[in-house]
Amino acid sequence: MRFIDEVTLYAASGHGGAGCVAFRHEKFIEFGGPSGGDGGKGGDVVFVASSGLSTLLELRHRPHQKAEKGHNGMGKNRHGAAGADLVIKVPVGTVIKDAETGDVLADLTQNEQLVTLLKGGRGGQGNARFATATNKAPKFAQPGGELEERKLRLELKLMADVGLLGLPNAGKSSLISKVSAARPKIADYPFTTIAPSLGVVPYKNYRSFVMADIPGIIEGAHDGAGLGHRFLKHLERSGILLHLVDISWMPERDPIAEFESISRELTLFSPELAAKEQVVVITKTDLPQTQQELPGIKAWFEQKGIKVFPISSATGDGIEALLDEIARRLWGKAEEVW
Repeated sequence: MRFIDEVTLYAASGHGGAGCVAFRHEKFIEFGGPSGGDGGKGGDVVFVASSGLSTLLELRHRPHQKAEKGHNGMGKNRHGAAGADLVIKVPVGTVIKDAETGDVLADLTQNEQLVTLLKGGRGGQGNARFATATNKAPKFAQPGGELEERKLRLELKLMADVGLLGLPNAGKSSLISKVSAARPKIADYPFTTIAPSLGVVPYKNYRSFVMADIPGIIEGAHDGAGLGHRFLKHLERSGILLHLVDISWMPERDPIAEFESISRELTLFSPELAAKEQVVVITKTDLPQTQQELPGIKAWFEQKGIKVFPISSATGDGIEALLDEIARRLWGKAEEVW
């Protein structure tokens, strides 16, 4: 299934049904009078968050959505049926904006959370409603109320407890595949991960947390470079950021300069995102070059007051200590196994 996290949608509620103009003419009934029923209300447009969805793909193929119109009133005081509401299911974490103004209309962060964005038109009253002592045979009724329509922009921001941050090939996909059932593509070329993926990480005593693998961020990402800010937004929902750093390329590349470059990208994209808790993870400790450079790099981070966790996704070294640190930050403590 393709991961689609942005969709433009043209949505409209239902038009209200018209009231009816009718008069009762039945044999042996002396007083007939007006008998036009009311029109039915038009359907609303309702958005519902569902944890069973992970993409906006279906809406990409159905960009025009409209609720059912209300049915017209009928004679013998019969009212028209209300139009059915249009219920649109979206993944948890979907932000709905006005496509013209950019205003946020709804932010659906809980399973089964719902919001009515477009109200259906009211049903028009039939002529039976307008009979008075001075006007016993009104020959008019109300038309149905107008529908509401809007161009909407839907943006999905993944809901995760932990977000993986780092340059392409820093080891993010390897880590999430090691600790969860997620199976992102892994290769030795840039941008192996081209779409975010979520993995449920089992922890001790049947507890678990959700980890998000975000495509690699490069310099200029806040302006759209590489895979750009399209994926930076997914980190905004994460409670903790794991900043993965690969030092196996030293001295050809400077991992400290790369770390500072990514940190600047976060600040330029969103100061709130940059202020989130970060845990620095040195990856690929099974490689000789990483083991050689690790003491100096670790000392630099610790001088800055940044805690460092060296790990190897290939051998599993350091993974348990990293998961314990995540647990402490999420729940206040690391748990003992029963």
